Amino acid sequence: MPVAAIVVMGVSGCGKSTIGTLLAERLGWTFEDGDAFHPEANVAKMSAGTPLTDDDRWPWLRAIAARIGRARAAGAPVIIGCSALKRAYREVLRDGHADVRFVHLTGAPELIMARQAARTGHFMPASLIASQFATLEAPDTEADVIDLDVDPEPPAIVAKAVAALRRRGDLA
Repeated sequence: MPVAAIVVMGVSGCGKSTIGTLLAERLGWTFEDGDAFHPEANVAKMSAGTPLTDDDRWPWLRAIAARIGRARAAGAPVIIGCSALKRAYREVLRDGHADVRFVHLTGAPELIMARQAARTGHFMPASLIASQFATLEAPDTEADVIDLDVDPEPPAIVAKAVAALRRRGDLA
C-alpha cells in the first residue's frame, strides 16, 4: 500500500524539521512543519511557557490529519513534523487509515534540551521540554512507528529512516 504521509515525531528540539526537510528532499516529497498548523492561541500559550492541554491540541491535530487526507486524495505523499506525543494523537493523524508512518526521533533528554536551548527564532521555550517528555507515550507497540536515535548526524538519521521504510515495503 502506498504511504500517504510520514510523520516525523518527537519532543520539541529532537530535530523534526531538520530530519523532515532532509527526508523530503531525499524522497522528492513535500515537507510541512506541524507548527504551521497551530492556532495563534496555541503559539501564544507556548511562547508564554504554558504547556498545551489535550483540548488545545485536538484542533491542531485535526488540521494536520486533514492535510494528510488531502495528500492521500491527491496521491502526493507528504512528510509532516509533528510532536504526536500521545497514542491518541497518533490515532487522530492515522484517521482510520493504514497508510501513515511515523518516524520517532528519540534521544537523551539532556541532549535534546541542549539543542532546544541553542535554537533561535522558535516559540517553544526550552523550559517546556520536560513537560513534553512527561507527556510522551512511547510508541513501542505501534507497528507503523520507526524509532531513530538523534545522536548521529542528520544525513545518517535520514539514511536509517529510508532504509527502515524500504525494509518495511513502505517505499519503492
